[in-house]
Amino acid sequence: MADIKRRTMTLTSGKQIKLYGNSMAIGSSLEVGEGAAPNILSFMEQSEDEKPDGTMPDFPAEIKPKKAKPVSKPVATVLNPHRLTVMEILEMADFNIQLWMQLKDNIRRYGLDNPRIFNREM
Repeated sequence: MADIKRRTMTLTSGKQIKLYGNSMAIGSSLEVGEGAAPNILSFMEQSEDEKPDGTMPDFPAEIKPKKAKPVSKPVATVLNPHRLTVMEILEMADFNIQLWMQLKDNIRRYGLDNPRIFNREM
């Protein structure tokens, strides 16, 4: 099965495809490209407000460190700017799965070199 790591898609044949983004997308025409903008549902990691590393012991002023080292913990956030519901996200997933299945069926039916594999309005 294909896998994407570090912006490189690796296929079982060993072929590697360098991606500029981190995902692939399919359009209603069944054309495949990179889904570069994760602007519908995405993951974001941000750091928590910086907190001191703990309490500082009492040192003489000449050897006392100036600041405690800040520690920040990453916080994961889901971005859903359109406020989509669970059912709406599942509907989008089903739609995309349907498009990929149509592409597979068309390639089996017409072969990879035939433009009829695409959904084109003529």
